[in-house]
Amino acid sequence: MAARDPEATKARIFEAAVAEFARHGIAGARIDRIAAEAKANKQLIYAYYGNKGELFASVLEKKMLDLAISVPVDPDDVEGWMDRLLDYHAAHPELLRLLFWEGMEYGTAELPHEAERQAHYARKVAALRDGQERGVITDAIPAPDLLFLLVAMANWAVVVPQMKRILVGGGDGDADRLRDSIKQAARRIVDR
Repeated sequence: MAARDPEATKARIFEAAVAEFARHGIAGARIDRIAAEAKANKQLIYAYYGNKGELFASVLEKKMLDLAISVPVDPDDVEGWMDRLLDYHAAHPELLRLLFWEGMEYGTAELPHEAERQAHYARKVAALRDGQERGVITDAIPAPDLLFLLVAMANWAVVVPQMKRILVGGGDGDADRLRDSIKQAARRIVDR
């Protein structure tokens, strides 16, 4: 009989949960499908993560931490940061799908682990505020609003790919042109 590897099992559960929640949201996701995909029993999922809502919150929290580590906000190179953010979301579209599902299902209600989320965004806002204080980006727009605007520009094409295809076009040249436009718009928004 093979030895059990709890960390490998948790990793399989996590990856299966990411895929399930990205496809179906919180309400539509099914623990039995996650268990089947992860080759784990449902009781292990509940033991490791608690209920379905807690599993979703854990999945989203870990994915957002990965983004924060992989693509830190860089007020000294906003265009480079936007490039890295666009690349990250192209490679990991599930994060934006998870955020979109969270928004649809929670609306403006308080989120599980909201204090951690606020701390996560506070660090990003602080990076922009530091750039404002050093004079490398405009202070005409409050740092929280600036972060919201920049992230929205980078994320929207992944969130609504059908609109991107209809409005911008679906070819590689179209995607390159949009990327350049997003970076130019970001530069103009942050210019002093």
